[in-house]
Amino acid sequence: MIEPHAPAPPGSPPSWDDVLGPAGLPEGAPQNPARLPVRAATARLLVLAGVFVCAACGLVYELELVALASYLIGDSVTQASVVLSVMVFAMGLGSLAAKRLRRRAAAAFGAIEAALALVGGSSAMALYAVFAWTGGWTGGWGGWGGGLWADGPRLLLVAFSLAIGLLIGAEVPLLMELIQRIRRQDAGGAVADLFAADYVGALVGGLAFPFLLLPFLGQLTGALVTGTVNVVVGTALVLGLFRRDLSRRARRLLPAAAALVLALLAAATALTGDFERAARHAVYGPDVRAAVRTGTQETVLTGGPDGRDLGLFLAGRPRATGADLRRYHEALVRPAMAGSHARVLILGGGDGLAAREVLRHRGVRRADILEPDAGLVRLARHDPALTMRNGHALADPRVHVSTADPFRRLRATPTAAYDVVVSDLPEPGVTAATKLYSEEFYGLLRRVLAPGGRLAVHAGPVAPRPRTYWTVEATLRAAGLRTAPYRLARRETPPGDAPAPRDWGFLLAARDLPALGLDPAAQPPATLDRRTLASAVRSARRTRVTGLRPSTLVHPRY
Repeated sequence: MIEPHAPAPPGSPPSWDDVLGPAGLPEGAPQNPARLPVRAATARLLVLAGVFVCAACGLVYELELVALASYLIGDSVTQASVVLSVMVFAMGLGSLAAKRLRRRAAAAFGAIEAALALVGGSSAMALYAVFAWTGGWTGGWGGWGGGLWADGPRLLLVAFSLAIGLLIGAEVPLLMELIQRIRRQDAGGAVADLFAADYVGALVGGLAFPFLLLPFLGQLTGALVTGTVNVVVGTALVLGLFRRDLSRRARRLLPAAAALVLALLAAATALTGDFERAARHAVYGPDVRAAVRTGTQETVLTGGPDGRDLGLFLAGRPRATGADLRRYHEALVRPAMAGSHARVLILGGGDGLAAREVLRHRGVRRADILEPDAGLVRLARHDPALTMRNGHALADPRVHVSTADPFRRLRATPTAAYDVVVSDLPEPGVTAATKLYSEEFYGLLRRVLAPGGRLAVHAGPVAPRPRTYWTVEATLRAAGLRTAPYRLARRETPPGDAPAPRDWGFLLAARDLPALGLDPAAQPPATLDRRTLASAVRSARRTRVTGLRPSTLVHPRY
């Protein structure tokens, strides 16, 4: 007796199992073929187009999380590492979990796209709401605050990265199943086609985010629009091609779920303007007078020319408010001007407030401002409150403003071009500014300083991050400069819930050890005198951290 699976004797005619697959279908046909409304080739092309769009949306969600966390927390290297590593890990988990859904691949894919559109589309708004109404972002990582919500935003960022990664990871096995149901092919060919569409879609999404979505729609609306595209394409793909494979219940629930997600995203999009205004009021107080979003940062002004104190916030962080605006800029600029100061370079300083202090000194022939943020410069030229506070410094014929990259500009600057350099840049914890606190950059500044020239550096708050402050000092010394550290406490608390440093850390540097002093020929500063400077030096010395290594371009240490 021949066993059922024993090989047939030589010369026997072929059995039907050699011609038909196990389901009784011709060889090469899928075991569970989809009942398609179009030709198989057209259906396959439409599925690959859906893969393309879904991949683009998925990458936009990732970039939205990285960009928003970088704006609100700073240190974009850390944010990118956390978001991308958690998301890739979650994609692996999602891919494994999707194996159990392959029997209902069409319905599962439709449900996953609706969930992904809702989670990814609302992620930016949810994260910004936590930042605005808890004030916990900088308290958790920047060290300015604390309390119950100190770690809440970090956990929420990880939670969104995990959820979005799980849903994106589940897409690939389900799409592979749908492609194979259309026309069965070898696994290698199917994977190649699927990943080709996926990678090209990721390319388009990655380019659309910085060049289209961010500049024209902004963070919040861009994420909501991406979610809308995601749910429309995913639902249309399932209902248009695989409707006959859905159960009656799935045919009712999927359109209803998609409609609900679309309604929520549309409502959120319509309310984005009101939400942003309410969030700004929560962060900066009810006195917001101007907000400018650029590719570099968001600049917010509070108060006004009618007696209300003016506050300046850069990327959600208060640079200074009220009387502290003058105190900060006098402390930064005045000690550097106690000597030759005919030619002055200001790095940053697009608000014109540092230039105002520079122009109070006689003998200034030229003051160059290198400010990468053109939006801040426009605000400083045209906002009535800010122009009144900066004394219309940017309109002075001695002042020349450029929005070029400081690193690139300094490499083309002649040797010994300036008597004074004032570095009024974002603090080094903001990754975009990290290279401007590197040994290489300070080497360029040393080269452009004339003999006897001085460099003044704002190095961020000292009390919450003494290692960062003293790393800047070590980096200046590594570049061949000697330093005089000093630290001033702020006197006012900013309005709203914006996290605020308790102090400012400054460094005066030169080839020879610089002496902290004031120009006796200049108009006396309103908030600074020799006793205050001596106290500021003693205050900085008490925080000294020794044994720190300098920060370089290839090994940043902030």
